[in-house]
Amino acid sequence: MAVKKTGGLAEVIAGLTAVSTVGKEGKGLTYRGYSIHDLAEFGTFEETAYLLIYGKLPSETELRQYKIRLAGLRRLPEGVRGLLELLPGDAHPMDVLRTGMSALASFEPETAGRSQFEIADRLIACCASVIMYWHHYHTSGSRIETVTDNGSVAGHFLQLLHGHKPSELQERALDASLILYAEHEYNASTFASRVTASTLSDFYSAVVTGIGTLRGPLHGGANEAAMELIGSFGDPDEAEAAVLQMLADKKLIMGFGHRVYSVSDPRSDIIKGWSKTLSEKNGGMTLYQISERIEQVMQREKKLFPNLDFYSASAYRMLGIPTVFFTPIFVISRLSGWSAHIIEQRAGNRIIRPSAEYTGPEPLPWEPISSRS
Repeated sequence: MAVKKTGGLAEVIAGLTAVSTVGKEGKGLTYRGYSIHDLAEFGTFEETAYLLIYGKLPSETELRQYKIRLAGLRRLPEGVRGLLELLPGDAHPMDVLRTGMSALASFEPETAGRSQFEIADRLIACCASVIMYWHHYHTSGSRIETVTDNGSVAGHFLQLLHGHKPSELQERALDASLILYAEHEYNASTFASRVTASTLSDFYSAVVTGIGTLRGPLHGGANEAAMELIGSFGDPDEAEAAVLQMLADKKLIMGFGHRVYSVSDPRSDIIKGWSKTLSEKNGGMTLYQISERIEQVMQREKKLFPNLDFYSASAYRMLGIPTVFFTPIFVISRLSGWSAHIIEQRAGNRIIRPSAEYTGPEPLPWEPISSRS
């Protein structure tokens, strides 16, 4: 097979996967064969996570048992809680998650007989607990109880954040977002997790690799950057003028275009619908209208479409979620996809070690230190 010489491994097939299809003509975005549109409209995040990790949609009984199992895995070890209290209150939540997940590996190591499936479920279940325990301790001094009676991962997060049960609409909106963010083939964080897994490292290390990669603003941090942009304008007209100036200055507008998609991001219209619905329910359409105007400008001027991150920003804001928690929500969701890929990598493992084309100088003679300039 011919080697493609391209930056960032664009268009290079780096492996085989049965987990998802992305940008494939006639297939679109699917998780193990199921359309993202069907999953987001008819399914739940728990069904999606089960599908990705266990390879099939759960039966009614399996789904009920799975939700009960996840709900029972939300409590944090005392040592992890203590560590979260020691972390700075002004740390970035992604740093907190990276540290918390890494610490959990010491208290509940994979070598202690836990299966990779048990660890995957545990991390999905307690991810919100880690970030919210740290948040409340450092903002109010509260050592919150991280076990809630909410049956969904989305509801659990919102209940921990706000201190009360979310409405059905709020819970469903965040649940849909978790479905949309759950998996996306060989994206940067997933590929990084597979590289770590390919060395036969432990499950936690592969996940922490993914978290570190997702922290970058060109990957998971894009939704935070999109919110900063949208939130800086007072009305659509101001937004249009400012974005036009940014384009004239050749500045990057976050939340538009995608490395894989050339026409549209199939997830964008779904989250845009939720953003509009939440805005109408909350009686505040300004952020949505600003977002829509920016979308129109980018389409008119650059022929660029919004990706999932763009309208996720206003949807999350309508849910009362602080911007710094946007990317941690991405982690809660993507843990399901990472886990599926780690398990798949291990099943047919071969260490991932690509080659590089050397562009440095030809062999040089050694120079004594006295003769170097």
